[in-house]
Amino acid sequence: MEKIAQYVSRVANETYGHSRRLMPEQPWWNNLDPAFHKFPDDFYLDLKSQAMVGATAAVDLSMRTALAAFTLGLALPSTLRPGQIKQDAAQFSFYKDMADTHDSAHVFQRPQQKVQVRHHPAGRLSHKLDDGRIEVLSFESNFRAVNPAMREKYAKHRRNRLAWAEHWRHDGPARPTICMIHGFVADPYWINSRWLAMPWFYKQGYDVLMYTLPFHGRRQEAMSPFSGHGYFSHGFSHINETIAHSIHDFRLYMDYLEGLGAPGIGVTGISLGGFTTSLLAAVEDRLAFAIPNVPLASIVDLVLEWSPISEVVKTGLRLAGMDIREARHIMAATNPLTYAPKIPKERLMIIAGAGDRFAPPKHSRLLWDHWDRPALHWFPGNHLIHLDQGKYLKEMASFMRHIGFDRS
Repeated sequence: MEKIAQYVSRVANETYGHSRRLMPEQPWWNNLDPAFHKFPDDFYLDLKSQAMVGATAAVDLSMRTALAAFTLGLALPSTLRPGQIKQDAAQFSFYKDMADTHDSAHVFQRPQQKVQVRHHPAGRLSHKLDDGRIEVLSFESNFRAVNPAMREKYAKHRRNRLAWAEHWRHDGPARPTICMIHGFVADPYWINSRWLAMPWFYKQGYDVLMYTLPFHGRRQEAMSPFSGHGYFSHGFSHINETIAHSIHDFRLYMDYLEGLGAPGIGVTGISLGGFTTSLLAAVEDRLAFAIPNVPLASIVDLVLEWSPISEVVKTGLRLAGMDIREARHIMAATNPLTYAPKIPKERLMIIAGAGDRFAPPKHSRLLWDHWDRPALHWFPGNHLIHLDQGKYLKEMASFMRHIGFDRS
């Protein structure tokens, strides 16, 4: 298995290594091929590797279709209904103008007000530590929508105002801390800690903080049909504000960790959490590293690949008189491709699945190009099944040691 992982990683880098870079003088939303979502995600592999990657891709496609029909099918249609788009249209120029500055500080201002972090006991399913403790943290977020016209409407989501995270601490002084951000609908701490090997990283000597995205878990509204529903269900402007809120509250948790004396803070995240991780790299120069795992690079392009919801999206855009470039432009203010990273590429790394069809390989490749091609590891699995995960975990640990994170 390890040989296959190495082969996939090597050949994938060779295959994508000669891809056309985006022209820096053109904004990505205009320069990116309108049919980016139709680009193939094939690799030149031997038969054994191709069979493994193909099998995992087939699993992803079937699960993706079910998730698109059930989950996104309940959220995106409300965002794309003509009345919602018409209501949103007055705000589109605000976000376009923000994106046109290519300055992340215009959108993501560092929080100036302090918050009072509260401590709660961990849940029954939480991991048990022999040499430390686990607490659930919360605070009342002081986030205000970036767009003044959205502030009253966005603030009505009362449960979403409470920011949540689970914190694993070793006994003694605070240690370098790995922050992990979950994917869409996948917020339970006990799932993410096992899926992304947080106990293994903890045993390497790191503290861990698992952050809950807005509208997920305890942050979802009382009448929300599922965790994460509120993230995408209230229009384009709301999505932009939700992403800005994600960054704002995470930075407040960074302030908290620094207050405890954590000598270094790094971030990794999966899927939507990988997207958030990528954006944090463009915003937060305090980060020791950013490692997005199977990230998406463009929300608009991603949903155009997800059948059957893609047809709803295309119809909604047509009814609104919008093309893909304009939709990208509206969402560009909260997209990592719009901004140069705040941390050097030596502290950036991307983990990607060759068989991923939730966030297909083209998304990781696009981010890799934008970041001037930092460390990149391909594994022979899909979005949910990370075959030979031990290989990339060891590479992540080696990467952290190489940048001195273990000595921060």
